Amino acid sequence: MNILFAASECAPFVKTGGLGDVIGALPLSLTEEGANVSVVLPKYGDLSQHYKDQMEWIKSIEVPVGWRSKFCGIEKYDYQGITVYFLDNEYYFKRHGSYGFGDDGERFAFFSRAVLEALPYFENQPDLIHCHDWQTGLIPVLLKAHYEKHPFYENIKTVFTIHNLRYQGVYSKSVLSDLLDLSELYYHMDGLEFYGNVSYLKAGLAYADCLTTVSKTYAAEIQTPYYGENLDGFLRKRGTELSGIVNGIDDFSYNPERDEQIFMPYTDSEGKMANKKHLQEILGLPVRDDVPIISIVTRLVDQKGIDLILHIFHEMMGQNVQFVVLGTGEQRYEDSFRYFMDVYPEKVSAQLYFDETMARKIYAGSDMFLMPSAFEPCGIGQLLAFRYGTLPIVRETGGLKDTVIPYNRFTGEGNGFSFANYNAHELLYTIEQAVALYRFEPKKWKDLVARVMALDFSWTASSQQYLTLYKDLMDGI
Repeated sequence: MNILFAASECAPFVKTGGLGDVIGALPLSLTEEGANVSVVLPKYGDLSQHYKDQMEWIKSIEVPVGWRSKFCGIEKYDYQGITVYFLDNEYYFKRHGSYGFGDDGERFAFFSRAVLEALPYFENQPDLIHCHDWQTGLIPVLLKAHYEKHPFYENIKTVFTIHNLRYQGVYSKSVLSDLLDLSELYYHMDGLEFYGNVSYLKAGLAYADCLTTVSKTYAAEIQTPYYGENLDGFLRKRGTELSGIVNGIDDFSYNPERDEQIFMPYTDSEGKMANKKHLQEILGLPVRDDVPIISIVTRLVDQKGIDLILHIFHEMMGQNVQFVVLGTGEQRYEDSFRYFMDVYPEKVSAQLYFDETMARKIYAGSDMFLMPSAFEPCGIGQLLAFRYGTLPIVRETGGLKDTVIPYNRFTGEGNGFSFANYNAHELLYTIEQAVALYRFEPKKWKDLVARVMALDFSWTASSQQYLTLYKDLMDGI
């Protein structure tokens, strides 16, 4: 089976969030399971010269974008046995950054059409194209509208994965003719129409042969009005073709036993405590074993539950804890953490930037990891926290609910701490329970740390589920 992943980012080439991690790791895991997987990406200007210098030129083609024709260069790069194709157009992609431009609608209309135009020049004809998020949502509808009757394309199936339903790529109805060369036949409630506009994400939902998202709970949640981002009714209609498969992590790279980016490798609570000491030292916090470090590594946006943390911050500090934040985001949140660092100079460290090495040091040196998200399709942070023996405190939503089992102090079952409602005082109560276990029952805490470090959240189980889905789709099941 030849599978082509179409996406807007992929680690290590370009990454702005969890999507890049998924596209970087899942194809490798699928290849280990026997599939033949390749990846196609835009050739961004930010791409490291190291990769550009090693690309192999294939050819240039012309890509129709509405009424005009645009240049597209096709290049490839071999990455750990995976062929990664890069589609080049300097007008669209030779910029600093991947998204957030006024012409993103045109840029990714071009990319989606270019993927289809380039297929005959790839090494293997794909049996299936796996599209990811709104940037590639147009591929299934363009395949149907412009290529369905062409012998090369007629048997190609499509899968569309929702990584975050909030980001939908909504543009004016004029893109139908100006960019997509699509007739009004595709502009209706069961097609691309979205409240008078065109939704690229809805195009994927409407025309892909199969839909997935990144956890079972999120697959159910997005079929309800609260989480559905005005697409819940449409998702309910396609509910039988929607499945949830939880993301994994690269457990080779993220391995405290061999991670060269943390302070020192470790396999148990004692080694973790040494990393905690170093973290306290470099952040200027008092070095104390008896004071738990609570951390967050995240984008500082409302989705991540930052408002809940700020609402109970003084009460949390009253628990005699240290708090570390790493990340950037909305000005109001950054300013709040700056303020708290001034108020609690010996308890709070606000690192308002992002750095992968510092993130790993925080995972390794913290005792607890906060993710009180309003919604969380899958979540990677809690899985990385597990890997480094840091116990997550999460709200029961999406992938957080699927992966974090609340600790039961009577039976000893569970692997973290969780609360159900988006409520600051439920969060505070849950933090208090975690701090109490850390402070008054250290033996149970160490046992729990050992348990979570042994959990397997590698891509193996998830990739097997994807392969089953692919095979069922190709077999017409």
